[in-house]
Amino acid sequence: MYKSFQQHLCEELSAIREAGLYKEERIIVSPQSSSIRVSSGKDEQQVINFCANNYLGLADNQELVAAAKQRMDMRGYGMASVRFICGTQDTHKELERAISDFFGTEDTILYASCFDANGGLFEPLLTEEDAIISDALNHASIIDGVRLCKAVRYRYKNGDVADLEEQLKKAQAQRFRIVATDGVFSMDGNVCPLDKIYALAKKYDALVMVDESHSAGVVGSTGRGVTELYNLRGQIEIITGTLGKAFGGSVGGFTTGKKEIIAMLRQRSRPYLFSNSIPPMIAAAGVRTFELLSRDNVLQDRLHENTRYFVSRMQQAGFDIKPTQSAICAVMLYDARLSQEFAAALQQEGIYVTGFYYPVVPKGEARIRVQLSAAHTQNHLDRGIAAFVKVGKKLGVLKG
Repeated sequence: MYKSFQQHLCEELSAIREAGLYKEERIIVSPQSSSIRVSSGKDEQQVINFCANNYLGLADNQELVAAAKQRMDMRGYGMASVRFICGTQDTHKELERAISDFFGTEDTILYASCFDANGGLFEPLLTEEDAIISDALNHASIIDGVRLCKAVRYRYKNGDVADLEEQLKKAQAQRFRIVATDGVFSMDGNVCPLDKIYALAKKYDALVMVDESHSAGVVGSTGRGVTELYNLRGQIEIITGTLGKAFGGSVGGFTTGKKEIIAMLRQRSRPYLFSNSIPPMIAAAGVRTFELLSRDNVLQDRLHENTRYFVSRMQQAGFDIKPTQSAICAVMLYDARLSQEFAAALQQEGIYVTGFYYPVVPKGEARIRVQLSAAHTQNHLDRGIAAFVKVGKKLGVLKG
């Protein structure tokens, strides 16, 4: 059987390569940071990193490293259990309280990842009597979570509140309704119109769920995310997020919100019930992250300034940039093969980025997604912009 299946796989992989869609992994041989070393297997190269989710530059923060080391000495390496059997330590409860305090919510539940948080969210709460109204560009984890649920599904155009209202009208046929949206849409960098979504949810008697993975730590004057940006902190029923981006760049996800919702997830959410607890050292570093972010807004302010500077200079240079309110700058190239050639040429210039193309983004929408960090210096930004301009002219993206 495998010989024929193997042939099928080889043909599919060959077609992916020929279409310029094959994804290669590059090896990092340093800590994750604004500047990293990558290896080809023979040689190493120092590059400026513009494609990590390390928005606040905390992935190699020594306070977090020290907290993780200390807690590993105190509480061991791993839990070897799920939470409700013998996998709950005091550190997990500390982190849940810290997350709730940060977002102004009633309670929090931890997961191994935000993919698990979203995948395990809808099925425990809704039945075939209910409805989910989901943004068309929501993350794959939300889409998969919706698929695992028997609720009636509605979809509205990205950020289109008029279309959302039409879907909410249709969903009045169901018992309960949840509007699900990303806070920041990771491929474009745009922020959801949460104020308008919330107003429509109140009008049509719906709950609201927001995935803050790319917005928490980034959006809002103190980085509390889109609920802070729209002055809705503590009013949204369900927020999901990750520790794997702005909050230290490690692993672990969470759902935070109304206490009864969190209580039901503890009883019935399958990824929570059947996955090991996150390691104590990860939880401890998470606690320290929220302590650090409560001290001041230095990192958020630096990130916001870096983003403003980079985006404005790239636009002045003539690049086609998606409108953004986050730390994501989508440099539109439209052609998949070009996006790979552009990224490879930038690496030769010491700039580390990735070309995104179908199926990660729609066909004909290939791009390079630049992600800014508080750890980037003025020199990093200027070198990155200069390299983009040089390669852009070389490959005919820019004139002159």
